[in-house]
Amino acid sequence: MRKLLASLAVLGWTGFTGLAPDLQTDVQTKAPCSFTVRLPAAARPFPEPLPDGRTLPGFRLRGTKGWAWTPEQYLAEIPFLVRMKMNFLMNCYTSLFTDPEKLINRWWEPLPIAKKRGFEAVVRSCREQGLTFCFAVHPGLTSERPFRYDREEDFTALWQHFAWMQDLGVRWFSLSYDDITVEGVDQAALGEAHARLANALLARLREKDPEAQLIFCPVYYAGGGETGDARLYLEALGRILHEDVYLFWTGDDIVTVRISAACAEAYRAVVKHRLIIWDNYPVNDRHPVLHLGPVSGRDPRLAEVADGYMSNPLCPQNEINRLPLSTSADFAWNPWRYDPDRSIGQAIFHLAGSSAQREVLRELVELYPGGITCGDTRTSFDNVGETFARLVAGPEGRKAAADFLARLKRLAGRLQGEFPDRFADARSTLAGQIERLEAELRAAKVPDGALSK
Repeated sequence: MRKLLASLAVLGWTGFTGLAPDLQTDVQTKAPCSFTVRLPAAARPFPEPLPDGRTLPGFRLRGTKGWAWTPEQYLAEIPFLVRMKMNFLMNCYTSLFTDPEKLINRWWEPLPIAKKRGFEAVVRSCREQGLTFCFAVHPGLTSERPFRYDREEDFTALWQHFAWMQDLGVRWFSLSYDDITVEGVDQAALGEAHARLANALLARLREKDPEAQLIFCPVYYAGGGETGDARLYLEALGRILHEDVYLFWTGDDIVTVRISAACAEAYRAVVKHRLIIWDNYPVNDRHPVLHLGPVSGRDPRLAEVADGYMSNPLCPQNEINRLPLSTSADFAWNPWRYDPDRSIGQAIFHLAGSSAQREVLRELVELYPGGITCGDTRTSFDNVGETFARLVAGPEGRKAAADFLARLKRLAGRLQGEFPDRFADARSTLAGQIERLEAELRAAKVPDGALSK
């Protein structure tokens, strides 16, 4: 640690650069959009079986991370991940924050006993069910005391969390430095500092377990990284970073309708390290919206460039997240034969137990097809809200909007009736949206009779 650059000793970053891509990307919104789900006549093996001649899945590591999920949510998803032939689960670093709701990050403090016991249960469940658990920490994001690279006591404070997990038998770890503000910082010096910190962690981990693995999420984690500050940072990072360390990469952009093998190859050529894809779909960044359509636009050749594929999920709706997550599992297992239309139909078939349940889920997906399905990269993208707004502004808008709201209310009732013990968070999302749209109708002075349809 003493080799870390003194010039970075007092630097700290607390701002976001990636969690709100709707503020960064000039998106040509194509909402509201139409999406049709064709339900299959019967279930077929899912994920799609491998092609003849192939014995290994497309990606060696296939899984998801939470998004500020509780230990109970992680535990609920582990059996489903196994069912979908996924083998990798990473905690969201915000799940460890002092306050995940307010994003208060006192990374230097010991975790509360209750939180530790909860995640110890997650680790045990993963081990029992054959899943690799990856432990993730971010010592800079939204923190009043970002990690200082020149302080041995900061490394010791950070290490306490890694030591705790390693004592539980965890072998995979992640250190993240995404979404921090770095304006005015020497990018090459920052890349070197991050590399040395990651190297120090890996060396300490391997003192006890020579097979310990580390994934690092860099400041510049999207695009080709071939120009400007990104190249300065990534070249410096890659030059010093231990060759065994993996890097997370989100694709051609932070949230993107397309992830290409060509862009992955360009990024890897700059940083010269192995990649794991961190796909920002169907993530909603805790906006009260749903993205339920299939993952799409992902190049099957990505399996030749990256070692792993990880989906970033909805929050807090972890259970309905299984619809798009199923399609991510399908792609990660067999990218060569992945068909998004077939995949979402099979996902619904495998999650529902009756034709009535399948119809409810089909309509839900068609109303909430997801941003990338509609060519919109905002995590806050809301097809239902934008459809409603378009109807209000159109011919006979008040009646059309009231009819649409009535359809949404009927769907919410059917979801409750067909799944009384499931999808509670999704039902809450629908209820909240219905309440907001009713308020908009009242503000538009819609005749009272329209609201009762």
